[in-house]
Amino acid sequence: MSMTDGTPTTDALVDEALGLAQGLGRPLRYVQLNSFYNGSTGAIMRRLHGQLSERGVDSYIFWGRRHESISDRERCCATKLGYLSHGAMVRLDDRMGFHSRRDTAKLLRKLNKIDPDVVHLHNIHGYYVNIEMLFGWLSSHRCQVRWTLHDCWAFTGHCAYFTYVKCAQWQSHCAYSGCCPQLDTYPRTISRRSCSRNFEDKRRIFMSVPPERMTLITPSHWLEGLVKQSFLKGYPVEVCYNTIDKSVFRPTPSDFRERYGIGDRFMILGVASPWTERKGLGDFVRLASELDTERFAIVLVGLTRKQAKSLPTSVVALERTSSAQQLASIYATADVFFNPTREDNYPTVNLEAEACGTPVITYSTGGCPETIALPSSKVVQNYEEFLLAAEEMSR
Repeated sequence: MSMTDGTPTTDALVDEALGLAQGLGRPLRYVQLNSFYNGSTGAIMRRLHGQLSERGVDSYIFWGRRHESISDRERCCATKLGYLSHGAMVRLDDRMGFHSRRDTAKLLRKLNKIDPDVVHLHNIHGYYVNIEMLFGWLSSHRCQVRWTLHDCWAFTGHCAYFTYVKCAQWQSHCAYSGCCPQLDTYPRTISRRSCSRNFEDKRRIFMSVPPERMTLITPSHWLEGLVKQSFLKGYPVEVCYNTIDKSVFRPTPSDFRERYGIGDRFMILGVASPWTERKGLGDFVRLASELDTERFAIVLVGLTRKQAKSLPTSVVALERTSSAQQLASIYATADVFFNPTREDNYPTVNLEAEACGTPVITYSTGGCPETIALPSSKVVQNYEEFLLAAEEMSR
């Protein structure tokens, strides 16, 4: 299964695992680790876990937050006290990934018991694991390491993205005291002294695994290009486009328009979790003040309660839904899905909208253009171009 340009999708990882299993004389033992069970990266982890398990692979998943353990093969590996204290310490010292020693020790004992053939990392930031302990174990074990980079955090001294603020410090060495422009963004901190140290420590820790045992996976060619300019450039990099469950995300009948009084107005949908300025929330606020509400309806999904209350009353403001089926019915109802993100890797919301039959208009940023497949979808440069495209679609 490939996108139209021939780039493999994450389904190719199943074939790779089955190839590694040949000749073992036993099921391949495959472990994945991610910050969350849910959300876009959690869904990617769970989908691969399901595919591997169906094909006879001895598959395990571990995550840090937001969901209780399910079984011995599907476990939360961090305690609430662990990730809360990790987050509090990061707010003070900006040392994401250097706390959670007790929880990480428990995780490593489980890995010792499993003795995996492959350890597949996803997001290892998120206040739940100690990267020095984890990579110390990975570097000394025989396993193959696959690491899907869902953002840029692995090769910066602080941030997960830097294109919005046009920072290029990551290419050589992140700044010394006070020079990082994003200390007030995730992972938010009051410390002004750790970016340079983080950069050096990450370079040392992440490069401790030999290149013949670790392959980096990026969901977009855009991120692949950045990795090849970073201190991780000596590692093999493969591009595998993320996939979604098309048995869930498909054209779905819904009474959503009737329930929310949208009627036959042209419905513009936005979905994110969390909604931030980086995700383009300000553009939707602007839309609400400029569009004719008798012709257009704006629906936003994934807002906090506080955000929902602060939006204009003309916006249908919904909090995050944990039901993929419900989300699919909202996608399918919309006339267009608008993704005004300022920086992103390979947003699966674009894939989900198109799978539900809804065209996407997205800004030309990060890997967003690589997600577009429908002829009716468009990539635009800015808000003004979006308005023109939406007007044209609504006629």
